[in-house]
Amino acid sequence: QVQLVESGGGVAQPGGSLKLSCVLSGNIYSVNAMAWYRQAPGKQREFVGQWIWSQDRSTYAESVEGRFTISRDAAQRTFYLQMNNLRPEDTAVYYCHGVIIISELTEHDYWGQGTQVIVSS
Repeated sequence: QVQLVESGGGVAQPGGSLKLSCVLSGNIYSVNAMAWYRQAPGKQREFVGQWIWSQDRSTYAESVEGRFTISRDAAQRTFYLQMNNLRPEDTAVYYCHGVIIISELTEHDYWGQGTQVIVSS
């Protein structure tokens, strides 16, 4: 079984920064893609950004382009979301999502538990 565990959420002032982490564990053969989503109260979960192995690059939603950055370690077991110039509308629960090939060579997707981000003065 693969597990994704997030950390790094908290409270920031407008214009401030936070860095979220997503640690992968389990019988992982390879990681095809990792993405970050967020969900504000009363709203649907929305796409924030993703890294795609086949393209070896990250893409972002227009709402966070230029402010948020996805990175990873060399082993592809920890992914990060660096959030700069935070705005109140960034307040949400943030989730990491992975498309992962497990040791049995089958593809599955997994969600982290979510971490709360609050941007307020």
